[in-house]
Amino acid sequence: MDASAPSSLDAFFFKNRGALLALPALALVIFGVPTLHAALLGIPIAILGELLRMWAVGYSGVTTRGDHVEAPKLVTAGPYAYVRNPLYVGNFITALGFALAFTGGNSLALRLLLVLGSLVWMLVVYGIIVPHEERFLHATFGDAFARYCERVPRIVPRIPPAPEAAGTWDGSVIARAETRTFVTFLVMLAILVGKGLLHR
Repeated sequence: MDASAPSSLDAFFFKNRGALLALPALALVIFGVPTLHAALLGIPIAILGELLRMWAVGYSGVTTRGDHVEAPKLVTAGPYAYVRNPLYVGNFITALGFALAFTGGNSLALRLLLVLGSLVWMLVVYGIIVPHEERFLHATFGDAFARYCERVPRIVPRIPPAPEAAGTWDGSVIARAETRTFVTFLVMLAILVGKGLLHR
């Protein structure tokens, strides 16, 4: 089998990444006990993650929402000059914020289980789909993507950003590309407030 070819597991995880990443959120909704103090800590972190997503989507566009990997061009500007996967870094930050916000009233052991379990599960999912995406980008853009990988790390941002960045920001795509994310964010906020009121 060609080592560069995607496996059925890779394709399954990529196609269903939204549902798979919703599992930790569901656990927080079911088992979390929010407090005002925890919400004041977690919500700004969650917003920071979404702002990072919006910055990245302005460069990458709506192609990030497909069931299959696609990339009409190699974008290396904006957040992509710092890290190769700014969307996923943004998701991770948002998840951390909501995990902290939802678990302020839980026991320490359960809080650690929910927060760390959520983040570890995200790492497992991204550990499968990121190489899947990168195989496609290597096959599509060849040496250009290889040089980009040499300059820019996969997850931990580089400071300062990489030079020779390509791509422009277009804020008009955000509403179309991020509608589902905005709805999910607002639903989580509403549940957080509702559960918080119930546990007063």
